[in-house]
Amino acid sequence: MANNLVSVIMPVYNAESYVAEAINSVLRQSHQNLEMIAVDDASTDDSFKIIDNIRDQRLKCVRLKKNSGAGKARNEGIRMAKGRFIAFLDADDIWLEEKLSAQIELMRQTGVALSYTDYYLMDGESKFTHRVSSPPSLNYRTMKKNNYIGCLTAMYDTSIVGKMYMPERRKRQDWALWLEILSKSDRSMSLQIPLAAYRRTDNSLSRNKLSLMGENYRFYREVLGYNPLVASLFFVRFLCAYLWYKMTSVKSID
Repeated sequence: MANNLVSVIMPVYNAESYVAEAINSVLRQSHQNLEMIAVDDASTDDSFKIIDNIRDQRLKCVRLKKNSGAGKARNEGIRMAKGRFIAFLDADDIWLEEKLSAQIELMRQTGVALSYTDYYLMDGESKFTHRVSSPPSLNYRTMKKNNYIGCLTAMYDTSIVGKMYMPERRKRQDWALWLEILSKSDRSMSLQIPLAAYRRTDNSLSRNKLSLMGENYRFYREVLGYNPLVASLFFVRFLCAYLWYKMTSVKSID
């Protein structure tokens, strides 16, 4: 792949405690041909100042005038992106050093438009606590059952599907993008090695399980356009797939 520039998109909102660690995990990648676009979503803490003080010509930072959510922030980054590959990392998560190199090689060998990896769960002190395994391959039909792809691990190839954007929803916008990409390509593939770490804190959106359950039903209604009956059936199927995946894919690190 002659053109292997990776555009890394990072939405940032009130992440002053972790954003420097997240950015440095990108800038220290073994694959150095990258640009990083941090989009500050109108933070009220020192996040923007911390980013602005990091001196690396590959890092760009823009600031939104009002808080609009991760979907809009990521889309602003995608619009600015110049890379063939587009990858995502939130401001409180991190990548392992070989993440991009290994993933680009997987995509070179397989020709898939979308790839992802296993990842770790970590606590507020950056200690890895669990490993989350990923399915080896996913297609559009399977992906409708559950969002199996951790956003912090995903990367897509614009040379195959073009630039693609997320719906500007507060939640589940990444799932919608994976489905849109898979509607234009046969399958996605996983590098089944943990190459990223997702931080779980008391403020993590994913901790609010009841809210997310309702959001999943709305996802089938509003994003996929299903009527209430079909959306309800898909929601029940989602619950089964989600619970089974959580039971079988998340393993404690002893």
